[in-house]
Amino acid sequence: MSSKAVSDTKRLILPGATLGILGGGQLGRMFTLAARTMGYKVMVLDPDAASPAGQMADVHVQADYTDPAALKKLGASCAAITTEFENVPAASLIELARHCRVAPSAAAVAIAQDRGHEKTWLADSGFATAPFALVNSEADLEAALAATGTPALLKVSRFGYDGKGQARVATLAEARAAFQDFGRQACVLEGFVKLEREVSVVLARDDAGQCALFSVAENRHENGILDLSIVPARVPGSLAQQAREVAQSVAGKLGYVGVMAVEFFVADGGLLINEVAPRPHNSGHYTLDACVTDQFEQQVRVLCGLPLGDPRLLSPVVMLNILGDRWNTNGPHWDALLAHPNIKLHLYGKQAARPGRKMGHCNVLDADLDAALRLAEQMRDAL
Repeated sequence: MSSKAVSDTKRLILPGATLGILGGGQLGRMFTLAARTMGYKVMVLDPDAASPAGQMADVHVQADYTDPAALKKLGASCAAITTEFENVPAASLIELARHCRVAPSAAAVAIAQDRGHEKTWLADSGFATAPFALVNSEADLEAALAATGTPALLKVSRFGYDGKGQARVATLAEARAAFQDFGRQACVLEGFVKLEREVSVVLARDDAGQCALFSVAENRHENGILDLSIVPARVPGSLAQQAREVAQSVAGKLGYVGVMAVEFFVADGGLLINEVAPRPHNSGHYTLDACVTDQFEQQVRVLCGLPLGDPRLLSPVVMLNILGDRWNTNGPHWDALLAHPNIKLHLYGKQAARPGRKMGHCNVLDADLDAALRLAEQMRDAL
């Protein structure tokens, strides 16, 4: 079947069919659980024999994302295929789209998987971002620093996440040293802004362009890694509405089909787009317990051509990431956390705990958002 024929096929994919996902991390695991709960079979492609999603799938294809035999198997077995992370090779998505439905598209993923490409696309599309400059060689650094001002953040264009692949620089010498540390690969230099808060919007968009937007999350980071998300975000209602409208506009201009997130800086009372994630998002994990429909069920629904679920928030909630730093000889103090009936624990099945590694999260639900935040902060210390 040609890629055009596949993309033009809008038939519903109903329970009993097999869905494929490229990537076996925690996002893939939660997609797999949602899909299997809804009656679908799941095939995961991931090279890690102990991948969290592979543990839950009907079939785990242990192979590289570019492996021809593995791609052939997925294309022949699956009614539709999605991704759990943005660094899947676009060529693999293009190949799979020759055989079955793929959402999001390779074109949309390709924009978001390269920071330089993404920033340029956002600026060209009229979206506000922090000052930035592309750095493709050491010769670009001096002009880039002049454009962004100092201090600034030098970030690798590809494969950087959770604070990895970035360095704060204040001088040309520091920028040169960081660029060399990054192997002289393409980077983006980002200027600092007067940051008030960080917020994000997770949404689902279907083939017809209909969007279901979740409540705006207010995010706190430590060492470049999301620590907790507070929902609803403590920002003026007009700003929250603007964030939702901008996120929907980004999805529309991308022609996006699937679940995605848009991260924003709140600076000088306005919004600047930080990043776009073409997948479910860490800051959307609160939806698992606090919404009518969670972000992973939405991912299944969009992929299968089903009507979008109701994204309505049922309770204020604070999501707390649980990192490998919390592990000791006997593991975290789960008894302290599980003593609270309004806390929902989600662990990802990862075998090795390492500092900075996301091992799980918990959602603290309370009609009083401040009380939920206090308890979440207490649990961070208690673990």
